[in-house]
Amino acid sequence: MEEDEKQPRHGHITSLSVLRTHRKRGIATALMRRSQMEMEMVFDAEYVSLHVRKSNRAAFHLYKETLDFEIHDVEKGYYADGEDAYDMRCTFKKKVETEPSAATGVLEEKLKSVRVES
Repeated sequence: MEEDEKQPRHGHITSLSVLRTHRKRGIATALMRRSQMEMEMVFDAEYVSLHVRKSNRAAFHLYKETLDFEIHDVEKGYYADGEDAYDMRCTFKKKVETEPSAATGVLEEKLKSVRVES
């Protein structure tokens, strides 16, 4: 969780990586959904933010199409090599009359469907 008192409570994903041999199994999606759920329910975050390279099409697709992130801004020269980054955010929709156990149960079922093979 970010601790800047001038901004609403929010989380920030610094890094997410899945071993190349384990990609396309829904692992990144499951990790992101679980972290989003925890940020919202445990820490009462309003949104989560992250940065993604403009050239990283796979990550951009995951965040934009699968996880409903929106581009908040473009950070010029964000990376050490000078590449720009999308500053992306996913705002949590506050659930009315939803018990945490119900939301957790739905997510747990989705997480069970992800099979990690060693």
